[in-house]
Amino acid sequence: MIFKTIALSWRYLWSRPLGAVLNVLLLSLGLASITFLLLLSVQIDKAFEKDLAGIDVVVGAKGSPMQLILCGVFHIDVPTGNIPLKAIKVLQANPLVDSVIPLSLGDNLQGFRIVGTSHEYIDHFGGHVAQGQLWNAPMQVVVGASVARKLGIQTGQTFVGSHGLSAGGHLHGDHPYTVVGILAPSATVLDRLIVTDTASVWKVHEDYTAVDDEDRKIMEDEREVTLALVHYKTPLAAMSFPRMINTTTEMQAAAPAVEISRLLHMLGIGTDVLRAFAGVLLLTAGLSVFIALWNAVRERRGDLALLRMLGAPPGRIAGLLLGEALWLGLVSAVLGIAAGQALTALIGWLLSLDNSLLIGGLVWPLELLWVPVLACAVSLAAALLPAMGAYRVHVLELLQSR
Repeated sequence: MIFKTIALSWRYLWSRPLGAVLNVLLLSLGLASITFLLLLSVQIDKAFEKDLAGIDVVVGAKGSPMQLILCGVFHIDVPTGNIPLKAIKVLQANPLVDSVIPLSLGDNLQGFRIVGTSHEYIDHFGGHVAQGQLWNAPMQVVVGASVARKLGIQTGQTFVGSHGLSAGGHLHGDHPYTVVGILAPSATVLDRLIVTDTASVWKVHEDYTAVDDEDRKIMEDEREVTLALVHYKTPLAAMSFPRMINTTTEMQAAAPAVEISRLLHMLGIGTDVLRAFAGVLLLTAGLSVFIALWNAVRERRGDLALLRMLGAPPGRIAGLLLGEALWLGLVSAVLGIAAGQALTALIGWLLSLDNSLLIGGLVWPLELLWVPVLACAVSLAAALLPAMGAYRVHVLELLQSR
């Protein structure tokens, strides 16, 4: 009996194809917006959580602290400048500091950044080599999984980097890198980077700018790095270490937790607008479903009377309308989720976000289960009054209205 009711409600839904398509479209648009916001939020939170893990503060040249975080942790902005290598050695000797990982930026390969650092940087993110090995000499690199896949890089290949952090800069043709390893996918920033020894970055730029041996010796004495990722020995260091850096040195210390909170607050304004827009679409869809089902009760009085005369109880009559609303919600949920996934992937592809924050592609977080629940809730809520009206109408009244 239940299956017959479900099948009949499906046929009733599409007995008015134009109205059904309109209702599905309105509801799907609202659900697609919610799906997009949900996927965006989940992927950003996941990227932030993994990339920020174990980084208490980022130390770099004075400037915008948020810019320093975006550049040093997520590699989606330009550096604020360089800091002396001698200052990094002083940081390493600080009793409040557990570890310091220096990073040197300046070159790229087709838009993917070449980062000079130490093996500790890869260990920090739990990275390991899938093919080959880690570098053991300057001008050797290991390539992140996403970079290797997109550029078709294999171990043993050589390439030259271009100056700057985006494609199109001057090529360092006299200093080719050799790929000695490819990292396994880690769903962290490592996937989007080409990692080498810090000495490689110094060699490329010193050889390019040095005039003679004396000039090279001066450069070696004044070597710099772009920034440093610092991990405290104790959480209490957060009270004094950043203040000490910001007030007693020419560098700045930016706390990722503080800057990311500011960033999310700014992004929240835009997401609130999109969320409100999705709410308006859902409300409009709910009203449309209500009107459609209310009119359906009036148009189908003859059918309802016949069903009642054939012995159908009032509950089954109401169940037909609720089933029709449920079908509408389920169809809209499938289309809304598909559209939301497609929109997320499209925006990630157009903006190359998968090169920066791993946003894009198909992901299925558990939070996505709320979308069909919401769709069915809106549809059933809109069908509640029409279903109650159909339940309460008597057979005699139905026949008299024909």
